[in-house]
Amino acid sequence: MKPTGRRGALRAGVTAALAGALATACGTEPRPAARRPGAAPGTEPAAAPAAAPAPRRIPGRPAEIDHGPRDRPRIALTFHGQGDPALARTLLGQAEKAGARVTVLAVGTWLDEHPGMARRILDGGHDLGNHTQHHTDINTMTETEAHAEIEACATRLRRLTGSVGTWFRPSRARHAAPAVLRAAHRAGYPHALSYDVDSLDFTSPGADAIVRNVTGPLRPGSVVSLHFGYPDTAAALPLLLADLDRRGLRAVTTTELLT
Repeated sequence: MKPTGRRGALRAGVTAALAGALATACGTEPRPAARRPGAAPGTEPAAAPAAAPAPRRIPGRPAEIDHGPRDRPRIALTFHGQGDPALARTLLGQAEKAGARVTVLAVGTWLDEHPGMARRILDGGHDLGNHTQHHTDINTMTETEAHAEIEACATRLRRLTGSVGTWFRPSRARHAAPAVLRAAHRAGYPHALSYDVDSLDFTSPGADAIVRNVTGPLRPGSVVSLHFGYPDTAAALPLLLADLDRRGLRAVTTTELLT
């Protein structure tokens, strides 16, 4: 079979598998624990908090990090955590099947709606971090407003996992404004996490375009921006992971990439 034929066959198989995964995954989201009488939605954890990794300062790294060491065959796939939890579980399962670990920057309102996803991410060996509470344009906020957004998501993470998460990424911005960096530091995050490779998967360009957007600029040490919630991303991920394997690159958590 020609290479293009193999890719077409793989893509067809992924599409069929994705459809099956979504059909069976819907309705399997763990239910949160019953709330105390009078408690507001989102104020009770889905399970008792368990110890989870906390933020750490990486010596020699700036306040905002967009890539790791270029001399090791590792890269980090990072996902903006929002959208259909069935797709999120599919993407996590695809990564785990390939022996890859990823980093998820979760939106606080998403955690309120799907609290079981926090433990699902951590139990898979992945990094879990903070992508603000409401996913609005944080760089347009005052420092006080930005801190409130970051702290609100940190509170959800702490309640669900026992930690504020390992990383913070600004919402609707590739780079954090100075005021946002200060607000993140106050909330307990020594670094903001940016990226040097943008998949542009949120534009729904198709699986092949996502693969090209990533594999073209990808280098050892790259941090790749991807999203939960887009079927094209789930169709592209096995192709991306196969490309990494051919290049001898390993997808690791951001913590592993930088330490």
